[in-house]
Amino acid sequence: MDHERAILVQVEFSAQWPQETLQELVLLAHSAQVEVVNTMRCRRQKPDSRYYVGSGIAESLAQQVEALELTVLIFNHDLSPAQTRNLERCCQCRVIDRTTLILDIFSRRARSYEGKLQVELAQLRHLSSRLVRGWDNAERQKGGIGLRGPGETRLETDRRLLRQRMTALRQRIDKLTRQREQGRQARQRAAVPVLALVGYTNAGKSSLFNGLTQANVHAADQLFATLDPTLRRLELANFGAVVLADTVGFIRELPHDLVAAFKSTLQETRDADLVLLVVDYADADYPSKLAQVQKVLADIDAADVPQLLVWNKIDQCALAPRIDYDEQGLPQSVYLSAKSGDGLPLLLDAIRQRLAQHYLRLTLLLPTDAGLWRARLHQLQAVEQEHFTEQGDTELHIRVSAADWGRLLQQSAGLLENYIVSEPLF
Repeated sequence: MDHERAILVQVEFSAQWPQETLQELVLLAHSAQVEVVNTMRCRRQKPDSRYYVGSGIAESLAQQVEALELTVLIFNHDLSPAQTRNLERCCQCRVIDRTTLILDIFSRRARSYEGKLQVELAQLRHLSSRLVRGWDNAERQKGGIGLRGPGETRLETDRRLLRQRMTALRQRIDKLTRQREQGRQARQRAAVPVLALVGYTNAGKSSLFNGLTQANVHAADQLFATLDPTLRRLELANFGAVVLADTVGFIRELPHDLVAAFKSTLQETRDADLVLLVVDYADADYPSKLAQVQKVLADIDAADVPQLLVWNKIDQCALAPRIDYDEQGLPQSVYLSAKSGDGLPLLLDAIRQRLAQHYLRLTLLLPTDAGLWRARLHQLQAVEQEHFTEQGDTELHIRVSAADWGRLLQQSAGLLENYIVSEPLF
């Protein structure tokens, strides 16, 4: 869509229709490098079955297309294939809907091999329901000498090739998913907590990720600046190593094809120990965007993962960094600025406090006849340091998840408690 000129169209079906959705469509269009010449808003009781907007508005759009030399019409809705074809015939230009626009942006931004495969699969899923060849009568079977084929129409051939390509993409993505799952299981065996950064697109997740990990992830003031998931190791004072995962940003009515295609990527969020939900506090529309993020988290079965709210961009609101606590005295939200770095130490402290519920750091002194439990702790990769005393005992400094420690205590009938020589650090 390079250097295309467009009119953006939004149909409002009630007086409460949020105006911010059209502003968001403008940002999406700019992200796709489309020049927005004009915007049109109209109100209807229900979508028109032929044009979605009604014949009068369709004629008006056709006149503007000719007068303004437009190349594309972008609708802030999902159009049916028939509505798209009817509008294109009426206006004599290309017509795309919201889902197609988002898919185009994703195809531009994907950089990794896995990301490109996921975007292509989403595009093909979207295309499969819109594959039509009625314009050249190519869907009709023909007879006669030299024209008899395998018995399927060109449309059927295209659909078969499309299905084959989608199957090949799924197989490649499944292979990458298994590799990702192996890495995830290794982190779980090593009791390394995983933190997932999630939030509405352009909330500042990548800037926060860079500020915490000193990574060089691309961050820009635009929608879907980064798509590919990135994992980085982060050392927390008085705790140890954690893994921070930067995920794709969410948006209103995120296309189902994309949610399905990025399922393996989003699984990092579902399996995380803690979700850092980043919110743009300077955005007046943040309540509805926060609700949209929670909806997507529910769609990927991540609604029950513990959350820590991160209110970002407080430098634009003249607020001081702080931590808010819940009734149990646990950090519930942190106010900070990822751009300036104000409040990042508070976030690290809040993360440590939240993870303390699930991980223990202990010092054990095991006698020579407790080799079985020493082996079990090494098997869990919970041992951070190990020393041997002059008496032959083993001093172990361990970090272990509360769940694993509970199972060890149960298996040892409480015997391991007798070997603790220090109180839990958190």
